[in-house]
Amino acid sequence: MDLKLADKTALVTGSAKGIGLAIVTTLAREGAKVILNGRTEQSVSAALAEVRAAVPKAKVEGFVGDLSTAAAADALVNKFPAVDILVNNLGIFEPKPFEEIPDDDWRRFFEVNVLSGVRLSRHYLPGMKGRNWGRIVFISSESGVQIPKEMIHYGMTKTAQLAVSRGLAELCAGTNVTVNAVLPGPTRTAGVDEFVTQLSGGKPFAAFEKEFFETARPTSLLRRFATADEVATLVAYVCSPLASATNGAALRVDGGVVKSCF
Repeated sequence: MDLKLADKTALVTGSAKGIGLAIVTTLAREGAKVILNGRTEQSVSAALAEVRAAVPKAKVEGFVGDLSTAAAADALVNKFPAVDILVNNLGIFEPKPFEEIPDDDWRRFFEVNVLSGVRLSRHYLPGMKGRNWGRIVFISSESGVQIPKEMIHYGMTKTAQLAVSRGLAELCAGTNVTVNAVLPGPTRTAGVDEFVTQLSGGKPFAAFEKEFFETARPTSLLRRFATADEVATLVAYVCSPLASATNGAALRVDGGVVKSCF
């Protein structure tokens, strides 16, 4: 299916690995020019090589910087003052008992997961509205709807992203700019493999996966971790001109974890 992205420029934050890298690869395969972002030269170079190997004709370039900081955001927008598509994917997570989460962790999670997207949206949205076309997508999580008790601080930030995305969509009423949130469920990435190592006590992944969906996420209909590519497919569609009637939505690709039709 042609998503009609060949003339679009997309920025995907936190995209040197995992879901972000899968989104970059999918958008590049659809013909978009994509800006890939990571915190180090090494990670960005490795990610660019991976995208180019998967999509030989990819139009992709990199930006090195920690976009949870205002300084890096300023440097990014100076280099790339306008984009058609902004995917706010940058995010961190970690399991930690509520009683052990200090104030600094709450601030750090908010800076990385929420303010990074707020800053970039604040810069790029006026240009999108001026050109009367644009897409902003926040990569939230089913954890923003069903807060996980093992990482409440993470869930809080994912709920905040839903509020920001809906509010920005309201600002774009009557235009061809849309703002949506995509809510992945449990998705297998390198970061999740580390998470599994922390929680599993050394169990093989298959054994952990079976137990995880029996106990921690028993409402899952998929009964397995999704792949990053499965998430990226939905994100690419939301970024497309074909998704013009999808706005202000919280779109779940959660394997049915959230026990709701809405």
